[in-house]
Amino acid sequence: MDPIRERELILTRRQLFGRTSKGIGVAALAGLLDPALFGDTPASAAKFGGLPDLPHFAPTAKRIIYLHQSGAPSQIDLFDYKPSLKDFAGKELPESIRGGQRITGMTSGQNSLPVAPSIFKFDRAGQNGTYISELLPHTAKIVDEITLVKTVNTDAINHDPAITFIQTGFTQPGRPSMGAWVTYGLGSENQNLPSFVVLLSQANALNRDQPLFTRLWSSGFLPSKYQGVRFRASGDPVLFLANPDGVDAETRRAMLDSVGELNHITEQTYGDPEIGARIAQYEMAYRMQSSVPELNDLSKEPESTFELYGPDSRKPGTYAANCLMARRLAERGVRFVQLYHRGWDQHNDLPRDLALQCKGTDQASAALVTDLKQRGLLDDTLVVWGGEFGRTVYCQGQLTGTNYGRDHHPRCFSMWFAGGGVKRGNVVGETDDYSYNAISDPVPIHDVQATALHCMGIDHTRLTYKFQGRHFRLTDVAGQVNKKILA
Repeated sequence: MDPIRERELILTRRQLFGRTSKGIGVAALAGLLDPALFGDTPASAAKFGGLPDLPHFAPTAKRIIYLHQSGAPSQIDLFDYKPSLKDFAGKELPESIRGGQRITGMTSGQNSLPVAPSIFKFDRAGQNGTYISELLPHTAKIVDEITLVKTVNTDAINHDPAITFIQTGFTQPGRPSMGAWVTYGLGSENQNLPSFVVLLSQANALNRDQPLFTRLWSSGFLPSKYQGVRFRASGDPVLFLANPDGVDAETRRAMLDSVGELNHITEQTYGDPEIGARIAQYEMAYRMQSSVPELNDLSKEPESTFELYGPDSRKPGTYAANCLMARRLAERGVRFVQLYHRGWDQHNDLPRDLALQCKGTDQASAALVTDLKQRGLLDDTLVVWGGEFGRTVYCQGQLTGTNYGRDHHPRCFSMWFAGGGVKRGNVVGETDDYSYNAISDPVPIHDVQATALHCMGIDHTRLTYKFQGRHFRLTDVAGQVNKKILA
């Protein structure tokens, strides 16, 4: 054979994968590599993407559902029962308690910082008699399933840096979100749905709420395929997912194959990983055209499900509907579900707006935990509930016997965790009589993140990404796994 012709028949490794990743080649290769085809690997254990050495150890959770209450719920009125505050009502917050802490510009100009006890009743709940506010009767019913942490603390005192910090591990924008880190490390269990999904619900409160920015679920400097995909409540769940008018599925497939070939040529020429990410996103969008409609079809859900989550669960975009959707996503192997609920920023009219917020979220939050448990999913699903910081014991604005507001408070606030290797019926940390300082077991934000990653089988110090000459991680240069939270 002609030596030149012989050399032309020899495929390099790059050419082999390049050619087999186009058109029918990708389908054939996917079939050959389908874990479900191997007898010793069940289909449910299939892993798509992720790093080869993860998990670092046996995980207790396969997925995370993070219920972020944007705006900062008041721990004093919900979880941190302080009956002795009634003796200090209207009196000045002692400087010995404040300890020179900086306060926001919204209360720094007040002549007085009067103590405002909660006007809500607390009752004991669960086998351990954990105090829970009357505003959370449904949460009280699942208290034996959760670990309540009263001493979470943060470095930030204003919303934007605080929510950026708790979502990305850094107060300034630009870092990958927790969901991006998790999916970068572990990949997905379902190649037909995004591994990281974001759901938004609006406030139940009457006062204006804080804005949310797409960078909160971005991939930062990680490849863009790890950013969260927001599902919308109306219209197409995902923008531009449906075929344009006049384009059928066969034409769409042909278009994607042609664009994919052009992108592969460019990828081989420049070696830019973002081109590969774009190719993967096109293919994901094509598969989602069938998987997303099935996901959103609630017709097969029994009436008991809607009764469990409450009447709002039939209304797309509500917190209840999103909690139900989070369960459906978890069932389908989505690795990280991030639910944001706005409206917890009660600088004034707190008794009214906090009650409205709890009425709109309490039943659904508890229902999600109950539903996961009934379906055998709670043991390997980590559910996280909490805001970006807490609220002050002193009143912002005018204090009356029935009305008050509270400013931002970073030194101590409450979060709860359920399932996925978390200790049941547990309380971690204690605060002082003013719910102002942690007096035992403080839990910094980086510890929260390290503990969540630990449940997923990830050593937070080893999940890193090199960018601009430095190895970054979610927990920056801090963070310790809190073993008191874990079972």
